[in-house]
Parts: sequence; C-alpha cells; structure tokens
Amino acid sequence: MTTNKKTITIRLKKGTIACKPDQRATINGLGLKRREQVRTLENTPSVRGMIKKVLHLVEVVSETR
Repeated sequence: MTTNKKTITIRLKKGTIACKPDQRATINGLGLKRREQVRTLENTPSVRGMIKKVLHLVEVVSETR
C-alpha cells in the first residue's frame, strides 16, 4: 500500500537573531535550527500557514504533489 504524500522542502536563508519571539518559535516549530538548514515537511495547511508567517526568513526549495 503506497501513500502519495505531498511534501514541501524549505531552507532557512536568514538567521533568527533579530526576529520577534513568535517568529523564532515558528521557525523552531518548522524544525529549523540554523542558517542554510534544509527540512522536508508534509504539505498541510498548518505548515503552509507557518511558512507564510516567516516567508521573509525561509525559501521554498521544492514541492511535490
């Protein structure tokens, strides 16, 4: 049984030292800890909302459908 899960790959392109605490918490929630770290996550509405909140700090590398 194969499941076709949609995934999204993001990269942290800026550091979080000068960010607001809620933005830093969102970055931590996405599983990113340091600059240039890449993370592949399940493409859900909640993850998309988190990415939208910190779009100036992250870069969407790829999406699979």
